[in-house]
Amino acid sequence: MGDCVFCKIVSGGIPSKKVFEDEMILVFHDINPAAPVHVLCVPKIHMESINELNISNIGYVSRIFEKMPEIVKSLGISEGYRVVSNVGEDGRQSVGHLHFHILGGRKLGFMG
Repeated sequence: MGDCVFCKIVSGGIPSKKVFEDEMILVFHDINPAAPVHVLCVPKIHMESINELNISNIGYVSRIFEKMPEIVKSLGISEGYRVVSNVGEDGRQSVGHLHFHILGGRKLGFMG
């Protein structure tokens, strides 16, 4: 956790362009966007990936999805967007802290 870049962003040690924040989650713009709109949704507790979800921490992910309609509306992409969470090296997870990418702002290509 000490070297986790997202934990450092959550704590304010690394600045970010915030979209939304409450006591459970932080949503901020990706510094290397893959689409015109590209934000990251992170729980404010450290979890490596979806594989670590359990009854004691699932509320953080629930909160992300509860706030998502409001977030995408504020970003102007509520009519079309993609949500992605990469898991592990083979899944191309680049930061070992659970996060969800929200991408939109253009017609997105097929994934496959």
